[in-house]
Amino acid sequence: MPRYKIMPEIVAEIKQNLEIVRNGIEEAARKRGIASAQKPLLVAVSKTKSLAAIKKAYDAGQRDFGENYLRELVLKSNNPDMSQLCPDIKWHYIGAYQKKQASTLMRVKNLHMIQTLSDIITANTVNTRWPEEKEPLLVMVQINTSGEESKSGAKPEDCLSIVKHIIDNCPRLKLSGLMTIGAFGHDYSSGPNPDFVCLKECHSKVCKELNIKEEELGLSMGMSNDYTQAIEAGSTLVRVGSSIFGARE
Repeated sequence: MPRYKIMPEIVAEIKQNLEIVRNGIEEAARKRGIASAQKPLLVAVSKTKSLAAIKKAYDAGQRDFGENYLRELVLKSNNPDMSQLCPDIKWHYIGAYQKKQASTLMRVKNLHMIQTLSDIITANTVNTRWPEEKEPLLVMVQINTSGEESKSGAKPEDCLSIVKHIIDNCPRLKLSGLMTIGAFGHDYSSGPNPDFVCLKECHSKVCKELNIKEEELGLSMGMSNDYTQAIEAGSTLVRVGSSIFGARE
């Protein structure tokens, strides 16, 4: 019997859904003039989903998965069946992160990236706790582009100082880019998504001030409802959950 509880859900459509999402990514990348080899990374958001659903996506070629809840990620990543069935899975933590969670974060097996560092204190905590003998952990700085109190993330005006601190003072971390969640439900008939525009401005400022090539600093923006628009706006990583796995439990 599997050691991780299998939730009753239909997984037959997951392979087909993945193909649809990948095609959408390809088309949006073409519109932006991106070569196929440089197309944005797809992170399949598997929060509340069972091992059976994750395995279905894994068997369809998906390797990068995102989780919003840290305790759920620890449970899933350390499940013996997960290690056996999905040995080279890459986990992205995309939920809110606080200093007190550092010990829990270190228990995640196959942790590939944390996308939600939002201040110098949490960056220092992860840097201190991450094992020195391991490769530097990929991290992104989350920016609260919408200014909503319900959203985590640094203020846009603080982005540069946090990024500079990670580069200069956190040798166990490797900066991968900037991330935003943004406000939900933007009406694209009214114009570009202001959250995407804001993150791009932060990105340009960081690259200019720190002499970083723009193509070397990623942008994580876009989810199930707007990942194609996000790619056209410059995203290099999209986080898609319900369009692949269906509604969350």
